[in-house]
Amino acid sequence: MRRSMEDAAMNMTPMIDVVFQLIIFFVTTADMQSKALDTKLKLAMAPHAVAEEKKDPREVLVDVGPDGRISIARTYMSPAVLRSILKKAVAESGQTLPVVIRGDARAKHEDIKGVMDACAAAGLWKVKFAALKERG
Repeated sequence: MRRSMEDAAMNMTPMIDVVFQLIIFFVTTADMQSKALDTKLKLAMAPHAVAEEKKDPREVLVDVGPDGRISIARTYMSPAVLRSILKKAVAESGQTLPVVIRGDARAKHEDIKGVMDACAAAGLWKVKFAALKERG
């Protein structure tokens, strides 16, 4: 009888190792996502806008700095390179791919329009603009 109880015992060490690996994975991926945003941008205020409740995980965030420089995940590029990236994204994900333009409040309209033109050239029409609802 004593022997059968010992055989029924379960070694928890591998399960604990897997749990710790999952925790490390989720912590590092959450940290990488926050580092992809350019925190130097001063977004425009839109106090009467409706806040987005559900985000599409496929959305492409395009930043436009105060100097007109275009970037995705802090990687700067020309409008031509952006156009080719968006065309490739359309080929992989289709024309329903959402694009969010995060323009600095001091960016010129022509710089924002350049990003919109790149979206149109790629066949993307689901374009949103990021803004702040409240100061903070």
